[in-house]
Amino acid sequence: MSKLIERIEIELSATQEKMIRSGWGNETIDNTTVEKITYLSDDLHVKGYVAYPNDKFQKYPCVIWCRGGIGSAGAIDKFNARGMFGQLASWGYVVFSSQYRGNDGGEGYDEFGGDDLNDIINLLPLADEIPHADTSSWGIEGWSRGGMMTYLTLTRSDIFKAAIVTGGIANLRCNSEESRFMRNLYERTIGKYGSKEFNEKCHSRSIINFPEILSKNTPLLIIHGTKDDRVLPHDSIDLSYKLLENDIKFKLVMLEEGHHFLKAHRKEVDRLRKEWLEKYL
Repeated sequence: MSKLIERIEIELSATQEKMIRSGWGNETIDNTTVEKITYLSDDLHVKGYVAYPNDKFQKYPCVIWCRGGIGSAGAIDKFNARGMFGQLASWGYVVFSSQYRGNDGGEGYDEFGGDDLNDIINLLPLADEIPHADTSSWGIEGWSRGGMMTYLTLTRSDIFKAAIVTGGIANLRCNSEESRFMRNLYERTIGKYGSKEFNEKCHSRSIINFPEILSKNTPLLIIHGTKDDRVLPHDSIDLSYKLLENDIKFKLVMLEEGHHFLKAHRKEVDRLRKEWLEKYL
């Protein structure tokens, strides 16, 4: 039974395509296809995207891209999907991304690192339905909340040959009083601050508490801006000490004066990401 329920190629206006060429490069439009998909995850119809090179005469490594935010905040619209995932596909990868359950018209409820983590794992079998996907070679990448999802996924699977986390949440509890952004996420997803349920969920979603069960087969690139006031820089810095203690291969890059979205460092971030994927996939 196919887990890909629906595939619709993204089509944009001429003006939008011109903007993507300017922002992400001509190859993003000319050499790739990006589709909006509905797929099956735990019997739920979940929305997401798949992107791939137009050249179908060879196999390409696969990359899962984990979005940030929750609900409509942080959801990837068609324009940004065409740019971000098209760019990644133009580098020579088949890309899979989930909006997570309960978002963008999908069924279920986004639990911010609970059962919605299955929506990432359940992207893996979709590669069997993309003829030019090399299902033996996988990478994973996440930004912000997607970084948290990436870390948690790496505790459940060692299939990934490379991982990248940018501005990723590593410790929910330590940010509770320091970031309004994190407090808003708590109130919408985890429960009343300081309650037993809150503390249990914070602990189970914070990789800082159990780094020893991260996959030791997955080299990890961590990128963080030193001026990030949403997910604080010490999330990545504190985690790096834990990774050293547990002999997990990683590289930490702190970008000077970089804010959460690292707009001023975009070219450098793209270079770091591309080099990491090329090195290990």
